[in-house]
Amino acid sequence: MQEVKHYQEIINKRLEDLNFPPGPAALYEPIRYLLALGGKRIRPALTLLAAGMFGCKPERTLSTAVAIELFHNFSLMHDDIMDKAPLRRGQPTVHEKWNTNAAILSGDFMLIESYKFIAENDPADLTEILAIFNKTAGEVCIGQQLDMEYEKSDAVRISDYLEMIRLKTAVLLGASLQLGAVVAKASQSNGQLLYQFGENLGIAFQLQDDFLDVYGEASVFGKQIGGDILENKKTYMLLKALEMADRQDQDELERWIASTDHNAEDKISSVVRIYDKLDITSHLQHEMNRYTEKAFSALALMEVSEEEKEPLRALAQSLLVRTQ
Repeated sequence: MQEVKHYQEIINKRLEDLNFPPGPAALYEPIRYLLALGGKRIRPALTLLAAGMFGCKPERTLSTAVAIELFHNFSLMHDDIMDKAPLRRGQPTVHEKWNTNAAILSGDFMLIESYKFIAENDPADLTEILAIFNKTAGEVCIGQQLDMEYEKSDAVRISDYLEMIRLKTAVLLGASLQLGAVVAKASQSNGQLLYQFGENLGIAFQLQDDFLDVYGEASVFGKQIGGDILENKKTYMLLKALEMADRQDQDELERWIASTDHNAEDKISSVVRIYDKLDITSHLQHEMNRYTEKAFSALALMEVSEEEKEPLRALAQSLLVRTQ
């Protein structure tokens, strides 16, 4: 994990050195604020890790890594508006601290900046890099739209949900790794296997995020606990509970979903009681394990030494035992 920490330090230093003009403050300050809230910089670290597996120095890959982190934070800033989220990394979200217009425009600017960093790549690789980056950006938007639509739909299946989180979350992890391989001029097959590793890891990661949203601690998790329940998010946990519940518990879940006038703590505690009764966490863990195994199977097929794979394997394992 020392290698990962080293890469995270490199990324943080580069983000701190971003040279935004002093004004207009309402455009740049929200960006500085969100980036200063930190985060683990997992996605850009994956880019540097992937490139490093093929002997590529961090300085050659850093622009791509920064582009990915800026894109990720752009999506968070806009997602928080759509989700009406009050907290991000334990602090007020940008739209709460400033206003919705500021969050929209500052997010847009981060997206534009991400493309400026992508453009710093070797022109010989730029067509492939842009194809991956653009495809991923579009998929993330599709995933967010599906997430919002599913809140109001009664016909969402577990397979629908898994596809939605693949698009909204997992494809960016896969692309982060694949882009590192492209910059390092690795073989196409190794790049595809890295993408598969990241995509499956991303689904497992999001399933764990769903668990932490219900059973984590706000001071550790950095977000409102039970937010998915309050927003009627069709998570794996809710869909599995609806699938397994008897008529009485199913009716209670559906009443809470339909309710518009309720005490938030009552709703959360009632839904969690049903999750506990049905042992939903065991089913969630089984699904997480399934995707984790698919991720490590892809990693095993890569044509690099086991020693070169180890930092990526260690990072993946740490992500899947996290508490925040």
